[in-house]
Amino acid sequence: MTAALLAPAGLTVGALVLVPLALVLRNSFATADPYGGIQGGFTLANYHELLDPVYLKVFGYSLGMAALNSVVCLVLGYMVSYYLVGRPPRRQGLLLLLIIVPFWTDFLVRTFAWINLLSPGGPVNALTDALGLTHGPTEWIPSQGASFVGLVYAFLPTAIFPVYASLRGVDPALGEAARDLGCGWWRVHTRVLLPLARPGLLAAALLTFVPTLGVFVIPVLLGGGKHQLIGNLIVTLYTEFRNQPMGAAASVVLLALMIVSLAVFGAAAGRLRRAQRKGGTS
Repeated sequence: MTAALLAPAGLTVGALVLVPLALVLRNSFATADPYGGIQGGFTLANYHELLDPVYLKVFGYSLGMAALNSVVCLVLGYMVSYYLVGRPPRRQGLLLLLIIVPFWTDFLVRTFAWINLLSPGGPVNALTDALGLTHGPTEWIPSQGASFVGLVYAFLPTAIFPVYASLRGVDPALGEAARDLGCGWWRVHTRVLLPLARPGLLAAALLTFVPTLGVFVIPVLLGGGKHQLIGNLIVTLYTEFRNQPMGAAASVVLLALMIVSLAVFGAAAGRLRRAQRKGGTS
């Protein structure tokens, strides 16, 4: 009976996930025909070519950008979450709704909205002119900074909600007790609140770091494609270079980086749970 109930889901996962994944893995070891298609055979040349400094630079840049995006999203997510948990419960729901509402719009539409915001003479340009930071139309896009702003905007909510869930479970009396015992603002957060919010922070880091590695729309639209992430490299290999085996190999490398990231975050989460159990029993 259980097998019959699980069969539809198992067939769906197998057909839509496992079979395409197996095809990509097989194609990554294939040779390319003169037109870049799959010719068959078995070779490690595709992975060997990915060791070229040009491709290694893309992998390194992607890991660095994912790490930086995770750090910024964690800092901003913690600040927003701390503000939210200090509001009355009814207002918390309204504020969370305001965070969610923009993401009911398609991802591509929201990215194009940033193009309008950052365009010369746009709202951001008008604000910087009013503050005296710029004078006249300024080219904000395409640029690496605009691309990073788009990444933070895209993944900030995924960082807010896990941290908010952790902070919401913290008794506010703990912070008040720490302040009564002479802790300043900084020590209240670093010695009391942040350690208690570590599960949410870890989940937020995972939810921002891993997806950032595969993003390709934002660097193209906001960055002009000058600084590619791994997702952009895969699209380029498939469409512009028309080298399907190389594109498949880059996809497998991206998958491997994601699996390693999941393993690292999983190990950190397990270590945190063991530390919490040990602290609870001592």
